[in-house]
Amino acid sequence: MSPIPRRSLLKAAAVAGAAAQFSWALGTNAQAAPRAEAGTADADPVTLDWLEDGGLGAAPGSTVGVPWPKGAYDKDQSFSLTDADGKEVPVQSWPTGYWPDGSLKWTAHAVGAGAGSAKLTLKAGTPAAPGKRVTVDKSGGSIDVSTGVITAKIGKSGSTLVKSVRRGSTEVAHTGRLVLLRQPEIEDGDQGAEKYERFESVIADVEVEQEGPVRAVVRIDGKHRKGDRGWLPFSVRLYFYAGAESFRMVHTITYDGDQEPGKASGDFIRGIGVRFKVPMRDAAYDRHIRIGGEGTGLLREAVKGITGLRRDPGAAVRTAQFEGGKLPDPSTWDQRVTTRLQYIPEWGDYTLSQLSADGFTVRKRTKKGHGWIGAGGGRRASGFGYVGGASGGFAFGLRDFWEKFPAQLDIRGAHTDTAEVTLWLWSPEAQPMDLRFYHDGMGQDTYPEQLEGLNITYEDYEPEFGTPYGIARTSELLFWAHESTPGAEDMAQQVEAVRTPPQLAAPPKQLIKAGVFGRLFSEPDRSTTAKAKIEDHLDFLFTYYKDQVEQRRWYGFWDYGDIMHTYDPSRHQWCYDVGGYAWDNSELSPDLWLWFAYMRSGRADIFRFAEAMTRHTGEVDVYHLGKWAGLGTRHGVQHYADSAKQQRIANTTYRRYYYFLTADERVGDLMHANVDSDETFLVLDPIRKIRTEPYTPDRNALSIGFGTDWSGLVSAWLTEWERRGPKWEKAKARVLSTMETIAAQPNGFVQGSALYDLDTGKFAVADKAVVSVSHLSSMFGLVELNAELLDQIDMPKFKEAWLDYCRYFNATKAEQKARYGSDFGSLLLFQGHSRLDAYAAVEAEDDKLAARAWRQFYNSADTWDYKESTDWSTKKIEGPTGLVPGSEAAWVSTNATALYGLAAIQNLALVGGRMP
Repeated sequence: MSPIPRRSLLKAAAVAGAAAQFSWALGTNAQAAPRAEAGTADADPVTLDWLEDGGLGAAPGSTVGVPWPKGAYDKDQSFSLTDADGKEVPVQSWPTGYWPDGSLKWTAHAVGAGAGSAKLTLKAGTPAAPGKRVTVDKSGGSIDVSTGVITAKIGKSGSTLVKSVRRGSTEVAHTGRLVLLRQPEIEDGDQGAEKYERFESVIADVEVEQEGPVRAVVRIDGKHRKGDRGWLPFSVRLYFYAGAESFRMVHTITYDGDQEPGKASGDFIRGIGVRFKVPMRDAAYDRHIRIGGEGTGLLREAVKGITGLRRDPGAAVRTAQFEGGKLPDPSTWDQRVTTRLQYIPEWGDYTLSQLSADGFTVRKRTKKGHGWIGAGGGRRASGFGYVGGASGGFAFGLRDFWEKFPAQLDIRGAHTDTAEVTLWLWSPEAQPMDLRFYHDGMGQDTYPEQLEGLNITYEDYEPEFGTPYGIARTSELLFWAHESTPGAEDMAQQVEAVRTPPQLAAPPKQLIKAGVFGRLFSEPDRSTTAKAKIEDHLDFLFTYYKDQVEQRRWYGFWDYGDIMHTYDPSRHQWCYDVGGYAWDNSELSPDLWLWFAYMRSGRADIFRFAEAMTRHTGEVDVYHLGKWAGLGTRHGVQHYADSAKQQRIANTTYRRYYYFLTADERVGDLMHANVDSDETFLVLDPIRKIRTEPYTPDRNALSIGFGTDWSGLVSAWLTEWERRGPKWEKAKARVLSTMETIAAQPNGFVQGSALYDLDTGKFAVADKAVVSVSHLSSMFGLVELNAELLDQIDMPKFKEAWLDYCRYFNATKAEQKARYGSDFGSLLLFQGHSRLDAYAAVEAEDDKLAARAWRQFYNSADTWDYKESTDWSTKKIEGPTGLVPGSEAAWVSTNATALYGLAAIQNLALVGGRMP
C-alpha cells in the first residue's frame, strides 16, 4: 500500500507554534528533533547498517526495528529492501508499535541468507520474494520448518524438542532435548558428582509465532521432568531464516526450586544443558572434531588421527585430514599405515570446561571407562564446536560462553554410529548452583531491627524474602547443519556469529527524525568547548564501566550484565559484599543511560553493553513466578536478596528500547507479563516497615505512588497499547484513566500518591492538597515515560501537572511554598533532575528554566554529583593494593553516573543551544 499522504488540513498556527518552539529550543548549533505535529514528517528511505563489520556472516539472519514519524505510514504498509547496487534483498516486515492515531510507529524487518555485509536501504514498497522460502507445515505429528536448505521437525509433545534436522535427504542431527541435573544435597567443598538426578524436558505447549517467508519462529514451553516431578519451567524459541543452513535457539529457564538458608538439602542444580544426537556415517579417519578456543582459534582433530604417526600416510592425506576433507582411498596411502589402522586409537569423547571467566581446559578420551588426556586450554573459549565428517556434520555454539560461566561443551561417542553433543549452560563439573541466602539474618526479626540493619549496611533484610524462587535466565544458541566439514575460514565466521550475533540497526538520525522515546536525545555534538567536554565525560564514564566489568570480573551465569552500585575507596574495591551497595539492579536507571547513549551515537560497544544489561535486569532481578511475579528486587549482595520487592525494578521502561530496536520476542514476553502487575499491590505493601496505621489491602483502595510505582505500571500499559497486545484495550484505558486522575489531584504529581481502584483503573481524587515529593520519584523512568505520553496524548491538565512538578523540584523552598503552601522538604539528586528543568523550559519556552537546567547540571548542591571540577581521571592499581592490576576512579558511583549520563544527554538535546 502507498504511504498516507501528509495531512493537508493542519492549522497554520499549530505548525507555526511547533516551529517557533523548535527554534527556541535549538538556540544555536543544537541537533534535537523538531517537536513537529503528527503527519508533518517525511517518510524517506532509511539506510540500515550492521553494528559490527562483517555483515551477516555465518548467522542465519538478523531482525531490526525501525521507527517512523507519526502519520507517515498506514498499519498495512509494506516495505522493500535493496543493497548498495540497487539489488532487491528479500525482507519480511511486521508492525511492532503504533502511534495513537493507528499509524505505524515501529516496524520489524527480518533478512536471511544473502543479506551480505553492506548497508541496506529500506523504503515503502513491495518486498522481493526469497529464492528459498521458509515454510512451516503443522499438519502432522510434528511441526516441520524448512529454510529451503535445512528442515527441522519440531515435537508437539514428549521430551524431544527437535526430532530431527535434515539437509536435503541427510539427517544431520536428531533428538534435540533439554537436560537438567539436580543435586539434592550439598556439602561445603563437596563436588558430589555421583549424587545427581537426571531430568529431561517435557513439552507442554507449542506455538508457531511466525511462518515466513523470510523468518519463522516456533515457541516451545514446558518443564524438566523425572517421574512424577516436573520443575524448572523452560521457554524455548527456535528461529529459522530463508536460505539458512543454521537456526537459532533462545532458551529461558525460570527457577522454581527450594533452597533454604542453612540447609544442605534442596534443589541444587548440577547442570543445565541442550543435547542433540548426531549420526556418524563416515570412516573413523573421516570423522572430524572442532572445538573453539581463544578468539577464532580451533582444536582441529579427527576421531582417528593419521597425522603425527611413526609412519607417514603421505602429505596429501595428512593435509586433507587437517582441512576436514574426505581422505583418498586408503589403498593409495603408505601401506605401513594402512595395514595398521586398527592400532590407532579412536578418540570418541571430548570436553571443554569453562569454570571461570579466566580459564578453560580441553580433554579427550577414547571411550567411557578409560582415562582422560589433556588436550590443551586457554583463557576464554568461544563456546563453539563441531562433530561430523566428510558426509556432513553438526556445528553448535553458546553465546556469552565464558562471560556466563560455568559452561561446558561435551561430545560423546563420536567413534560410534551416533555421537551426542551437549551444550551445558551450567557445567556439571562446577560447584552445584547454590542460591541460598548469604547470611542467617543476624537477629533482624522485627521491622525496627531490620531498619537498623538498613541504616548500617543499606540492606533491607526480611526473613524469607531473599529467595530466588521465580527468577529467570535467558541464553542464546546457534546450530548449523553441514553437508561436509566446513573449512577453517567458514568455521571462524561461525565462531564470530556465536560470539557476536550480527545485528542490523537503524541510524541515530532515523530514531531522532521519527520522534520516538520522547525526543530526548540528539546526536553527539562537539561544536563548542562546553559541549565537547560533556561528550568527553560521557565517553569516559562508559569506557570506565566497560573496563570495570573486565577488571572486577563482573561475570557469571546469574551476574553477567549487571554492574555494581558503590565503590569502597579504602579497599580499592566495589562494595560487592555490603548490603544495598553491591549489585545495582537498575537503581536510578543505568539501563536508560546506556540505551540513550547508544541511540544518539549508534556505537556497537554501547549497544552490546546495554543488551547484556537488559537481558540480565529483565530476567534475574525480576520475579516471573510465585506471589511476587511482576515485581523486582532492590539492589543487593545477591540479585534477589533485598526484601524491597518493587515495581521500579520490574519497570517495562528498561526493556522497551531493546525490544523496539530488535523485536526480541523474549523481552516482549517480559513486557506483556507486566500488564496486570498492578495486582501485586494486593500481595505486598511496599511501605509495610514504616507504616504506622493499620493497613489491609483493599483492591478498590490501594495506596500507589505517582513516582516509582506508577512509572512502572504505566510503562507496561503504554507498551501493550503501542504493540496492540492481547490486553491493549485494557492497557489503553489504564493509561488514560490514571493520567486523568493524577491530573485531577489537588497538587497533581506533587500530591505523591492516591488510592487506586484495581477494577476501574482510576485513582481516587483526594479531598485535600498534600505535598509529598521524593528525590526518587521521577528517577526510575518517569521523566522518559511522561515525555512519551505527552508526545502522544493530548491531555492539557496532565501536561500542566507534570510541567509543574518539573518546574518546582529544583526551585527554591520559597518558590515551592508560594506555589503549594509548603516546601518539598529535604531533597537530593539535583543534577539528575536538571533534565526536568530542561524539558519544562522547552515546553514553556522559558529562558530562566533553561538557565536553571544548566546551573543545576554544573553546580548541583549534592556533593556526589559530578562537576567540571571533578577529577575525571583514573588512578592505577597494582599489587598489593588490588587483586589484579587495573585502575580506579574512587569518585565514581553508579547512581551519579546514570543520572549524569541521562541529564547530559537530555539537556544537550533539549537546551543544548542555550548553554551558558
